[in-house]
Parts: sequence; structure tokens; C-alpha cells
Amino acid sequence: MSGERKAIYHLPGLFEFGTLYRAFLPLTRAHREYFYDWCEIGSVYGAPGDCLWGGGRVGFGEDSPKEAAALLGEYGISARLTFSNSLLREEHLSDPKCNALCALFENSGPVPNGVILTSDLLLRYLQREYPGLYFVSSTTKVLTEFSRLEEELRREEFRYVVPDFRLNKAFDRLGALPERIKQKVEFLCNECCWFSCPDRKACYENVSRKNLGEDPAEHRCASPEAKRGYRFSEAMKNPGFIGIEDIQKTYLPMGFSHFKLEGRGLGSALILEFLLYYLTKPEYRLKVREEIYLDSMLDLF
Repeated sequence: MSGERKAIYHLPGLFEFGTLYRAFLPLTRAHREYFYDWCEIGSVYGAPGDCLWGGGRVGFGEDSPKEAAALLGEYGISARLTFSNSLLREEHLSDPKCNALCALFENSGPVPNGVILTSDLLLRYLQREYPGLYFVSSTTKVLTEFSRLEEELRREEFRYVVPDFRLNKAFDRLGALPERIKQKVEFLCNECCWFSCPDRKACYENVSRKNLGEDPAEHRCASPEAKRGYRFSEAMKNPGFIGIEDIQKTYLPMGFSHFKLEGRGLGSALILEFLLYYLTKPEYRLKVREEIYLDSMLDLF
């Protein structure tokens, strides 16, 4: 593993997992020995319910934006608004709720906050109106061709770019990227989507239409495992899965540092399992789990 290089995790649940993070984050400060010293939390992302600009998933969570901003600010963690609707039109840019969120998070803490987006129309608007925010190119663009990923990485307006998870193991071409560009790549680690899915972009567009108040026909996932829902054990079998050994032994030595965990819309008990696996030393996982369950009420069902 590369000497001083650290893995930076970008976690789900800015507006829905406040109870969990209010219990977990103090442990990372009071008991640093419980957690791997080669990684840290870089950001928490999400969008409230009924966000017009949302797109990757229908918005989740009703936690107070001010409370979410204050919590992350206390720990020096960046907040990211997930505004990845790909079908926005000019008339949508004046939405008061989304603009109020941008105004709040633009100047809410000691570290810069960002926006994850797909629409170039929205990007140009936010650059003009909220220059204090940084921008992340969303995986909802479904950039499955490496040449298109390279083009996106070279766009100066994006601080980070999240590739389609099916490019996670394209090591020959990833390794050939310039070092400066490598620091913009943010890998999606724990995707459970069918690796051969031909409808990923259509699925995201269906969610975008729902957030715009349209009533599209329900998108039906063709994955053989769709009916079972998200299973971390199944995600680990995905050809695109990135585990902690992959991060330590392959990605960090290659010069990559940023790793995103999906999980908006999942229960906080499952998000805890991600935190235990990716951040917590094995000998302390039970201890952290006990501390969390004693300190908070998690949705176990």
C-alpha cells in the first residue's frame, strides 16, 4: 500500500441517516483506535424527499438540512447534495427548495460542500449562482466507454467523476491515467446492480421523471436477483465490487484515493454494516455495533 495515501470514503444518507451518524461520528473521534488508519470520511451525500433536481434515486430522508450541515461541519466532513436529475429544463432552475438547499450548504461549514449532478444545464446555473460549491459528475451518466470517462475526467469544472461501476476493474487503462486525473476518479464500491444490465440509464431517467412530477410507466428491473432487493453479500460477488483488500493492495498503490458507497434508501442497520466493513478494524466491529445500538434507535426492519 502506498505510504501516506489514504482512502477517502463518500457515504450515503445526508438527510436520512442522521441518527446513525450522530452516534457513529463521535466514536471515530473518541476511539480512533477502533478504525483503520489508512482511511477517513470525505463526504456524506443525499437529497431530501420531493427534490425536483434529484435523480439517482427518489429523494429520501426528512432530517433537517440545518442539522445535517451542522453535524458534518462539526467533524470537518463535506456535504454533497445529490441533484442528478438528467431531464431538467430551464423552468426547473428556479425551484425554491433546491435553491434554498444550495444557498444553505454553500457557506455552511469549515470545508467546501458540493453537488453531484448529471445535467450540464444545472451545472452552468450552479456555477453562476453558487460559486462556493464544488461539482461531482454523477455515475448516473452511465459512462461505460473508457474514452468517454477520460473526456469527463478532463473537464475542469468537475472536482470528481464517478465512473460506471463496470469500469472499476479496467486496470490497464486506469493505471495509464495521469496522476492529477487519478485524484478525480471516485469509484462506486458496493453496487448491487446486475453487471450485464442494459437498462441502467433508462432506470435513472425513470427516477428523474418521477422527481419532476411526471407519471412514467414503472421501470421493471430485469436483473435475475431484483426481487430479493439489496444484499451486501450479493454485492460482494459483483464483478465490479471493490473491497477493503482491493483498496489497500490495488487502488491506493495505483494512485487512487476516492471511494463511494451506495445506500440511499436502504435501512440504517445496513449502512452500519458498510461502516463496519469499510472503516472498522475487525476486532472492534462488535464493540462499535454494540455502542451504536445502545446509543440510538436503528430501523432494523
